[in-house]
Amino acid sequence: MKDILHPLCLAIAGTGFLVLVRDLGRSRRDPALVALAFTYGFSALSYAVSLTWVWVRVDGVLGVPNIVVPIAQGCVIVVFALQATVLAHWSKPPAEARRRSRHLLVAAAVVIAAMALLFALLTPATTRPTDFSLYYAHDPVFQAYVLLYFGTYTVAEVYLARSCWKYARTASNRSIAFSLRLVTVGAVITLGYSGIRIGAVVGAEVGFGVDHLNGFAWACGDIGATLTQIGYLIPTVARRAASGRDWAAAHLALRRLGPLWFALDRADPGITLRRPARQLPDVLRGRSAHFPLLRRRVEIRQGQKLMRRYLDPVARERAEAARRAEGLTGAELAAAVTADQLRAALARHTADEPVDAPAEYADADLSLATTDDELVHLQRVASYFTPPVPTPESRDASDSLGATSGARS
Repeated sequence: MKDILHPLCLAIAGTGFLVLVRDLGRSRRDPALVALAFTYGFSALSYAVSLTWVWVRVDGVLGVPNIVVPIAQGCVIVVFALQATVLAHWSKPPAEARRRSRHLLVAAAVVIAAMALLFALLTPATTRPTDFSLYYAHDPVFQAYVLLYFGTYTVAEVYLARSCWKYARTASNRSIAFSLRLVTVGAVITLGYSGIRIGAVVGAEVGFGVDHLNGFAWACGDIGATLTQIGYLIPTVARRAASGRDWAAAHLALRRLGPLWFALDRADPGITLRRPARQLPDVLRGRSAHFPLLRRRVEIRQGQKLMRRYLDPVARERAEAARRAEGLTGAELAAAVTADQLRAALARHTADEPVDAPAEYADADLSLATTDDELVHLQRVASYFTPPVPTPESRDASDSLGATSGARS
């Protein structure tokens, strides 16, 4: 059972560590993030060395039978201390969280030192990667070792379950509340693992055995720990997913605004202070499009201002009549009419035919309180916009302007 579940747990813990370690370079001053990353790191190490083939090789290299036991279980004790540290930083004032973290790490160090001493007093003769706890259950030194380790294990899991359930009830973020409840469930399940291991020691003294529950013990430990790891990872994954959606939305919006911006830029390259980089290489490199998108918004608005004196009132009336006939109303109507006005204005600009009494843009009276509102509106305008068909003369002039603007820096 151990060698079936441990690789899955190792994969989850390793993935969690790799996901979080990427953020450490940007947020080294976030103690909760640092503690959480190392929680996954030590957890992955404990699973890795506990795999049977790794266990045997480590024993052979170090020359001490079952030396993996204190190594793996020492990592688990560190994981418990780090998990409690994460909760402290999530729920306590910084000064109190730092003080509690120090106490937790000192306590973990004391327990690990005591475990190492007891293991040194134990004299295991053969490598037992699957049934070590049951094989040495009658040894008084090992009984003390088990009671120390699994007693600490049980106390830590009970504390984790109670704390996470308590904080889940007050969490305002749904993903965090769900993740804390999942951690609670995982912590409760792992109590089956510690209970069976303690039961083996007690049974050795009073005359009953739990050998038949060894597979169930490993299942409780690994399944519970897996749920705990997934629970801790959910908020990070949710945050990464939201960041990914924002990244993709920004690139998509930039692409949607492209035809409208390009038409205005061809008409007057002066709206663009710096030639934009090609979007595809930025996408492939994972670069953000938020700043280019904001700049494109400003440049389109600047282009609209420059086209203002070419807005024909008759063109607006015709556009409004045609778009209303299509059933458009409200913001959609304003966006569609504005797009038609820009098309007509660009044609007049090319012909150098300004209007004596220009009209207002149909979107002039729209309430666009935030930058996001304006970007959404401009995407609507761009979706209705079609550039005017250039004449041969205007095409030659545009090519000349394009060559000039291309020389800008």
